[in-house]
Amino acid sequence: MYVDPPAPRPRELGEMPPATATGPLDEQPRVWEFNPEYQRLVTAWQEALPLLDKLSKALDKPYAKARSPQTWDAPVGSRYVEDIGQWRTRLGLYRQAVLTAISDEAADTPRWIPAPAGAPHAFS
Repeated sequence: MYVDPPAPRPRELGEMPPATATGPLDEQPRVWEFNPEYQRLVTAWQEALPLLDKLSKALDKPYAKARSPQTWDAPVGSRYVEDIGQWRTRLGLYRQAVLTAISDEAADTPRWIPAPAGAPHAFS
């Protein structure tokens, strides 16, 4: 069993953007927007997690039944149990890889970005 990495946090009700900018324009008012790329990662996590859970549950039921001594009375039973066990291990590794990729990208993606509206433009 693996521990899932931290999920990207969706925008919360009442969450406000950063108060000030960092850099040479600290005193300039800024307009911020919730980063659409970060929101894409939140959505990807929310869509992937139930599907991965559904796949895990789909393998858990036959695995539990196959391990029961009443189910198999032949050597093929142990091979079947081993096969399902390997599938469950691969699925766990796949789950870890997918969720870690989303989590790592979310950690490197800013939640808030300066909005293009209201920004000074040359020659406007």
